[in-house]
Amino acid sequence: MPSLYVHVPFCLQKCDYCAFYSHALQESSQRLISLYLEGLEVEVARRQKDAPQGVSSLFIGGGTPTALSLENLERLMKLITCHFSCAEGAEKTVEGNPGTLSQDKLALLRRYGINRFSLGVQTFNDQLLKSVGRVHTARQAREAIGLLRAEGFKNLNLDLMFGLPKQDLVSWQMSLEEALSFRPEHLSLYGLMLEEGTPLYERFGPEQAPKDGLEFSQALSAGEHCGELPDDDLQAVMQEWAVQRLEKAGYVHYETSNFALPGFECRHNLGYWRGEEYLGLGPGAVTCLQRVRQKNVEDVRSYLSSLLKGKEPLDEEGQEVLSLKECMAERMILGLRLREGVNFTKFRQDFGVDLRDIYREVLERYSYRDVLEIKGDNLCLNSKYVFISNMILQEFV
Repeated sequence: MPSLYVHVPFCLQKCDYCAFYSHALQESSQRLISLYLEGLEVEVARRQKDAPQGVSSLFIGGGTPTALSLENLERLMKLITCHFSCAEGAEKTVEGNPGTLSQDKLALLRRYGINRFSLGVQTFNDQLLKSVGRVHTARQAREAIGLLRAEGFKNLNLDLMFGLPKQDLVSWQMSLEEALSFRPEHLSLYGLMLEEGTPLYERFGPEQAPKDGLEFSQALSAGEHCGELPDDDLQAVMQEWAVQRLEKAGYVHYETSNFALPGFECRHNLGYWRGEEYLGLGPGAVTCLQRVRQKNVEDVRSYLSSLLKGKEPLDEEGQEVLSLKECMAERMILGLRLREGVNFTKFRQDFGVDLRDIYREVLERYSYRDVLEIKGDNLCLNSKYVFISNMILQEFV
């Protein structure tokens, strides 16, 4: 039974760090929303056959799904629920941003069975919000949390970011402490990533590095690049402090960037990290079934046109048949992000080989240095090395 992700490519305004496919809402966008929903209606009917037993979880993301009007949001929910049933007790999540929520919208989502909400707060500091192009305020974030609780959401995730321009340790600590004051069931903490094609990349990317011979990373550490981005050492301190603070507050650090009160780990995302199958609907969404991965085109009109012609709405790369080696590498890279790590028995069941034979050299090198640990039937990444995990995990490619 696969999980289901539905992409809604519309926002009030595109954030300066965002590389996801989305459109800023304007008056001219109303026609584009209609075209999107028309295409989605065709795709959900066609892909229903890929989940005959239903789906294990539902995640509606974007973009900002709650930026849709009440009427369009209901149309979206009807399309999904009419074609896909969810397993009993399934986790059903919707993403949204402060400033886009209303009592009517939240009541609508509750009527359609949404039982988890992920709110993009990022920071409770208004100046920092402006520095990355967020259109909401800290006050709106507080109001949104109040609305969600009043409407009965008992599984709430808050997204926060560190490493923002001009953010120091104190402002990061203050945002996290305020988030904790609301006692959310889940917290996702992300370090700022400079993605090509985004305004922040144009401001701070490698092309903007000093021309005096310093390497980009050295310039950042020396504070000579822009005087705004926290360097790697400060970001490491921010993350280490957050881990200690959240664990003290009773949260389980179950994945590199994710923390949950016991029993509130995000089941949908756990499916990705454990290598389970998933369906992705909407322009830009990704599907992976039976080792075949495909990505929909990132264009609403092309998406709809392909569907109306009876074709798959795929991007230029089309379908990708994953080799056994690629599947094993992904299992290791994603699985080691989890606190539970990669299970030896399940790896052998899924791939017919022992991961200790396939990755013997890497395991020996990093186990000797205490980076990788064997705990029972699982291989785990030592939590001390979480901040540099990406560098370590590339060894499995």
